[in-house]
Amino acid sequence: MNDQNTNEQSESQIPVSGEKLQKVLARMGLGSRREVETWIGAGRVLVNGEPATLGCRVDSLDQITVDGRPLRRDLGAEVLRRVMIYNKPEGEVCTRDDPEGRPTVFDRLPRLKHGRWINVGRLDINTSGLLLFTTDGELANRLMHPSWQMDREYAVRVMGEVDEEMIERLKQGVMLEDGPARFTDVVSSGGDGINRWYHVCLVEGRNREVRRLWESQGVRVSRLKRVRFGPVFLGAELPVGRWREMKQNELDTLSLEVGLQPMALPQMKTEEKERLKRLSRKPSMLVRVALAKAVPLDQVTVLRSPHLVRFGDEARRSQPFALHE
Repeated sequence: MNDQNTNEQSESQIPVSGEKLQKVLARMGLGSRREVETWIGAGRVLVNGEPATLGCRVDSLDQITVDGRPLRRDLGAEVLRRVMIYNKPEGEVCTRDDPEGRPTVFDRLPRLKHGRWINVGRLDINTSGLLLFTTDGELANRLMHPSWQMDREYAVRVMGEVDEEMIERLKQGVMLEDGPARFTDVVSSGGDGINRWYHVCLVEGRNREVRRLWESQGVRVSRLKRVRFGPVFLGAELPVGRWREMKQNELDTLSLEVGLQPMALPQMKTEEKERLKRLSRKPSMLVRVALAKAVPLDQVTVLRSPHLVRFGDEARRSQPFALHE
């Protein structure tokens, strides 16, 4: 009996080899961990010809296929960490392939030779503003995970009577159909009568959460724009429908915010830099059509957010944003 217990104990102490499959695929830039786990659950990932299971471990000898395509990989290699800041217009959907043929947020991003762009969260079709993309699945996962408390800030225009009691309820918390929710901050930003602008902050990314919070109080959201995600701000220098790549100091700050060590940006040839510069100046097709028809896509320009922004050793208190009608 004692020998059996000893054998069982020694077997349980044998170190598990390999690395979790979802972590490997996320690090390769194929998707966030949440996306990869969904693929595994749907049977889209095979290991050595057999359907993968959540939590299974793989090493460099295992053959992995996703949607029938074999992956070439080095488990020890680090993914190149890049982050794009995109100023999403209204009318674009946060999906790679839309069955209705609508414009997507991926349409204008530069193509990658290896890996792919992973969107950090989503904005619904009627919401504009800051949307982050990265090639690093682990970074995307941490930015979206509630445990890191990455606050999102929105400029929102509401239609209806708003008083201090309502604002206090929204900050204390209200019950929605999928559980309690609240704003961590609500700041009035101008407007007349029942048509007013506010800045609101929350630390979750649930579906239509900002709109549903206001609707729970009987007021309607008529405009919604995300202006900040954690330490990343949407500056006035980035037009609607365009993107820019994060600089090294910005990327370092974002990485450290979620407990990752900074990683140097990949070195690009001069011609590649020029190509990206040309692409970044091109507005999306949706924006070009809107401009041709004189349709105002966006009537709120974020100059600064009323919060402290910090990049590297530089810190400054920003100013309120400006509205123009």
